[in-house]
Amino acid sequence: MIGLNLRTRPATEQDRQALSNLIFRHNHAHRHLDWRPPLDWLGSPHFWVIEESDRILAALACPPDPPRVAWIRLFTFSGYLSGLEAWNALWEAARAELTRDGGAQAGVIAIHGWMRDILARTEFRHTHNIVMLEWRGQPALPASLPADVTLRAMTEADLPAVEQADADAFAPMWRISLDLLRRALAQSAIAAVLESRGRLLGYQLSTGKADGVHLARLAVRKEAQGRGLGSALVSHLIVQMRQRGAGNISVNTQDDNPASLAVYRKLGFVRTGESYPVFSTIVDAEGG
Repeated sequence: MIGLNLRTRPATEQDRQALSNLIFRHNHAHRHLDWRPPLDWLGSPHFWVIEESDRILAALACPPDPPRVAWIRLFTFSGYLSGLEAWNALWEAARAELTRDGGAQAGVIAIHGWMRDILARTEFRHTHNIVMLEWRGQPALPASLPADVTLRAMTEADLPAVEQADADAFAPMWRISLDLLRRALAQSAIAAVLESRGRLLGYQLSTGKADGVHLARLAVRKEAQGRGLGSALVSHLIVQMRQRGAGNISVNTQDDNPASLAVYRKLGFVRTGESYPVFSTIVDAEGG
């Protein structure tokens, strides 16, 4: 319950400047690690604000993408509200909308300590952690591919097949939609696919940074796993980085994914010590 002078309502495009001010002028702004800036979601459902006398004091956005997966893409609040008060009011509205729309798995990668403190007092539960690794120019195994598999640069025409491979490789919470894949490819520094007899088996997509690249997506279809294809994609990326004179590749993965961690360790990646907890909850559909 929020104060009588405060109201919770859907955000609109007319709120853009006020939301921008709220995000950048206050210390409490959670933004999902995403291919779209949070304000790009304005105009979508599942974007809520708290206002008082036409002044926006807090906001939360959780538009499902892919369907039934609702990452908290933005949560921010001013000093006029406590974080828990803002969260409870906004999440109540967002949760009800998700319920009406068929339910979803909601999740938060809690980068900030204050966000973790809030979530610890809600229905969200800490399920695992995202851990950071880096490759810093160490020797790596050369890429080795089966005779029937080829590696080439990704094109936009590949994206529907890339989306299928991604969905096959990942649990629903970690899949990426076709729209976000298009954005990711447009922002990428290096993107490659593996195919065999016209069938796309896997891909990697990396974005540029000051001292190298960040390996943002790596996926291999289940049917092709265990053949060293993931390692081949990463080895190819390392070769590309060496040719460009870059000395750093970063990546993150779940700490409960031993296969992924083993691939990166084998290729010379080391843990940086950074980790971020993942919180999630299930929002049932109406009548569920």
